[in-house]
Amino acid sequence: MFSVLSYGRLVARAVLGGLSQTDPRAGGGGGGGGGSSGDYGLVTAGCGFGKDFRKGLLKKGACYGDDACFVARHRSADVLGSSTACIVVLDRSSHRLHTANLGDSGFLVVRGGEVVHRSDEQQHYFNTPFQLSIAPPEAEGVVLSDSPDAADSTSFDVQLGDIILTATDGLFDNMPDYMILQELKKLKNSNYESIQRTARSIAEQAHELAYDPHYMSPFAQFACDNGLNVRGGKPDDITVLLSIVAEYTD
Repeated sequence: MFSVLSYGRLVARAVLGGLSQTDPRAGGGGGGGGGSSGDYGLVTAGCGFGKDFRKGLLKKGACYGDDACFVARHRSADVLGSSTACIVVLDRSSHRLHTANLGDSGFLVVRGGEVVHRSDEQQHYFNTPFQLSIAPPEAEGVVLSDSPDAADSTSFDVQLGDIILTATDGLFDNMPDYMILQELKKLKNSNYESIQRTARSIAEQAHELAYDPHYMSPFAQFACDNGLNVRGGKPDDITVLLSIVAEYTD
């Protein structure tokens, strides 16, 4: 059995079936504990904001502006349009996490308050991430279209209590790792409500920073490194999924 997390832009229409958006146990569940050799699962909560949130423009379902996400026990999708993608799969019996990331969404794995694994951002050039796309015939060869083979793939063991944060670039462009780690310190157990509160706290902080014109955001720093005189946050869609590795209960 697998637990699956997935992220991307304009991917909501691609999610056809077998997916759960609201079940807090969809990625696995259960309490904490140590020393068990049984199956692992993910207790997952999410939160996000579209960049037009302040204008009162909201979408139903797990969509935040053009960002979209899903949590599923099994993955079933076709890709339409254009999308970055970050997929995180937990093999419950082997306790290994398998990841594939293409573009500027990504993940962090935190253990003991430190980042022990993270995805690498993929950019063609400044602010132009790798992306999957199916273009209409008249646009073929014009729009960027990267192969899934270009995704950065990793596999590694996880431990009970590991925290997995998966998010779109709206988070990472506005919050550096140290701010994210400060928020994760508030997460004390694998209770769903606690995970949900922390995910929302992270998303809300990133959303506020995105509209601060005086804040030197990671995006602004990257822009300066590329010769642009930029300061402030980056208004963008923000999606955050937060998971804790826990003992699995069906």
